[in-house]
Amino acid sequence: MNIDSLVEGILARNVRSVARAITLAENYPHEAAELLRHVYPKTGKALIIGVTGAPGAGKSSLVDKLSLYYRKERDLSVAIVAVDPSSPFSGGAILGDRIRMQALSLDPKTFIRSMATRGNLGGLSRATADAVAILDSASYDRIIVETVGVGQDEVDIVKTADLSIVVLVPGMGDDVQTIKAGIMEIGDIFVINKADRDGVLRTERELEALLSMTERADGWKPPIVKTIAIQSSGINELEQAIELYKQHLDSGKANVFERKRRVAEQRLIQLLRERLLQTVLEDDSLKTELDKAAIEVAAKRCDPYSIVENICKRVIKK
Repeated sequence: MNIDSLVEGILARNVRSVARAITLAENYPHEAAELLRHVYPKTGKALIIGVTGAPGAGKSSLVDKLSLYYRKERDLSVAIVAVDPSSPFSGGAILGDRIRMQALSLDPKTFIRSMATRGNLGGLSRATADAVAILDSASYDRIIVETVGVGQDEVDIVKTADLSIVVLVPGMGDDVQTIKAGIMEIGDIFVINKADRDGVLRTERELEALLSMTERADGWKPPIVKTIAIQSSGINELEQAIELYKQHLDSGKANVFERKRRVAEQRLIQLLRERLLQTVLEDDSLKTELDKAAIEVAAKRCDPYSIVENICKRVIKK
């Protein structure tokens, strides 16, 4: 694969080149590193919007309508990364989100990509950050990342997005679960979707009470927006809330650099962890030793902690 021509295609926003680059990042991260080194200096222009929330909250419908609004009302280019659960058979994305976004699929200024979690926790795929970097370098105006929406560990989006939207719906159980998930800390905008349901006012009051108990260091007060995504109701208000937060970031009131520094630190740690693991697994002698060690641990003749400690010492010496 010619990296130079692929980079050229990405910078020209050639859809095929962008898709091939994301596939490379997903399946061959070591080979993708050279490509990402070339495109990284071109990143930092897009507004990256994270959308997270419980299953059934209507995240995909909300992303679909928000993207349509950006295309029709603002004439902005949009890239969507929908992180889906992995297929138990192929390991690939189930593509449920892409099925719901048929209206945008043929738009030349809209790019939609489904990515499988492949067992990754935190609501994102391992290669999500790489995909966002590729899309950012391709000069998409808005990049929307939708998390998988399962479990309570949906907080990794804050390490990737410039702003995080938390989607809730009335009558979805105890709101204390939201706090336990850490969602209250990461939300920059809260959306109560399916606002035509009973209990919307109760959910709004509870959210307001919870938000009143916390004070953010950047001085931002997360707004609560009520929407009915399938009817496109409230999408205009949501877009306005997003723009207000963008203005807040641009004003310098929020310490944007500090947030980016923390995100960069987490990304470096993640890449270092992956690279070190790859180094260990690519060493044939260490792989043989791991196979033997697994037998020893299974038979209770040795503990796994001592084995890992010895392997780490050998890798560090190299």
